[in-house]
Amino acid sequence: MDRYGQEILQLAYSYVNSVAVAEDLTQEIFIKCYKNLYKYSGRSKFRTWLWQIAINHCKDFLKSWYNKNIIPATDYFPNHISEKENIEEAVIQHEEDHELMSAVMKLPTKYKEVIYLFYYEELLIKDIALVTKTGTNTVKTRLRRAKSLLKEMLEE
Repeated sequence: MDRYGQEILQLAYSYVNSVAVAEDLTQEIFIKCYKNLYKYSGRSKFRTWLWQIAINHCKDFLKSWYNKNIIPATDYFPNHISEKENIEEAVIQHEEDHELMSAVMKLPTKYKEVIYLFYYEELLIKDIALVTKTGTNTVKTRLRRAKSLLKEMLEE
C-alpha cells in the first residue's frame, strides 16, 4: 500500500471524481489484491497486475447499484501553492489544470482510462494494453481519439 497507494487512489479518483469514494475503492482494491495474491503468476509486472485489478474494480463500481443510486458529496484534491510561486500564475495554472481535468473526466471511460494511464501515470502503451485487456493498436487509436476529443472540448 505504501508503494502504490497514492497511484491507486488517483486512479480510482479519475473514475469516480470523489475523494471519499476513491479512498473506499482504494481500500477495497488492496483487500482484493491481498486475497488474490496467490493468483499472481509473474507473467507481467506486479504493478500492471495491480492496476488491472484496480481498473476492473472501478469499472464494476461504476456499474453498481450504489453508484447509480447514491449521490456522494462533491470534493476535490486541493493544489498547494508554494510560497515562491507567483500567486497569479498559480491561480491561472490551477484554472487550466481544472479545465483540463474536467474535460478528461467528461470523456467516455475507454478514452479517459488510456489518457490517465498514459499521461498521468506514464505507463507504456504495451502496459496499458495489458491493463485494459486490449491490443497496443487499440490503445494508440484510443489515445489519438481522446486527444482529438479533448482538443474539441477545450477549443469551445
